[in-house]
Amino acid sequence: MAAVTIRVATADDAALILRLIRELAIYEKAESSVQTDEAGIRASLFGPEAKAHALICEADGVAIGYAVYFYNYSTWLGRNGIYLEDLYVSPERRGSGAGKALLQHIARIAVAEGCGRFEWSVLDWNEPAIQFYQAAGAKPQSEWTVYRMEGEALRTFAEG
Repeated sequence: MAAVTIRVATADDAALILRLIRELAIYEKAESSVQTDEAGIRASLFGPEAKAHALICEADGVAIGYAVYFYNYSTWLGRNGIYLEDLYVSPERRGSGAGKALLQHIARIAVAEGCGRFEWSVLDWNEPAIQFYQAAGAKPQSEWTVYRMEGEALRTFAEG
């Protein structure tokens, strides 16, 4: 297996990131949920108002995965944290250490920046991911339930 490297993504990676997002969505049985396009990725990750960050994982100069993360805040800790939105490695490259390298890279960022937490969500049926995260030392937060408001429900609620 080739050694993996992690690099900060650039605007030139927008098409690559979108392709990997679509691969992830297929894996998660939610391909139709991807509503963005290359311009949306470029604007949201690399535009002047970007709030999220992306990393590319490569082996022998070929992209094999990516991660997207952003900063959140804990009032209880009084410190920022990092939320991992996506971590994805192409199926044929799983087991190469790429996922662990991406996760550790972001953990190092969190530690270097004094973040109090590093957290993410995982689908309850994704047993390989659950085992991977638990082997890394992560613990599920079963007492919390994620709520989401989007689309028309979000617009309706915002309008009051």
